[in-house]
Amino acid sequence: MVDDDGTARAERHGTATGGTVTGGTATGGTATGKARGRPRGRPRSFDRETALEKALLAFWEHGYEATSVSDLTRVMDIGAPSLYAAFGDKQSLFEEVVQVYGTRYGSFTDRALAEEPTARGAVERMLREAATAYTEPGHPHGCLVVHAAANCSTPEVERSLRDRRNANIAAIESRVRADAAAGVLPPGTDAAALARHTGAMIQGMSQQARDGASREELEAVAEIAMSVWPRTGTHTG
Repeated sequence: MVDDDGTARAERHGTATGGTVTGGTATGGTATGKARGRPRGRPRSFDRETALEKALLAFWEHGYEATSVSDLTRVMDIGAPSLYAAFGDKQSLFEEVVQVYGTRYGSFTDRALAEEPTARGAVERMLREAATAYTEPGHPHGCLVVHAAANCSTPEVERSLRDRRNANIAAIESRVRADAAAGVLPPGTDAAALARHTGAMIQGMSQQARDGASREELEAVAEIAMSVWPRTGTHTG
């Protein structure tokens, strides 16, 4: 039988009365059935969500490339066979981790774009919330999607993370263009440059948080970042 760590355990069979069991055969007595011994080993059960959260924190702290399968099995407290059975390979696990991260920790960008009435208000909110999220205690600082890409030599992972970051920039650009068309921002507003500037600020704030910048320091950066935005266009409603 295979244990959780992938090692094989021999199963013993046979019992004897008045004798000794060797390899399932009775000697010096009459065999009456299966030997009584230790119960059969079973794979150790685990809480999948808890294990996934531990993997998320490991990737967030060390990045994708520097987090090995042995690192993951250690922090998740499971064997490699259980990891593969529950999550697939390392890359599949990471893809699920990124999905969970986006919902649990990184959703402030989507919320700001969805809930704020203007592009300027949305960007100002997401920068301020980034300052808070990236410096919160209880988990690694900065953004997993930004940090996990550092020194990543796996093309599929690097491309997936890049696509996520570019999708955020594209969403911001779309909102800026809509505001310029509606007169909320001046008609000559460079939507692509403002969106790219916002992406650069968020990514830079992530690294600054990992380098020890406080929430207050990052909030000051956010305030300066917003100073480049045009205030209003012809329409102020």
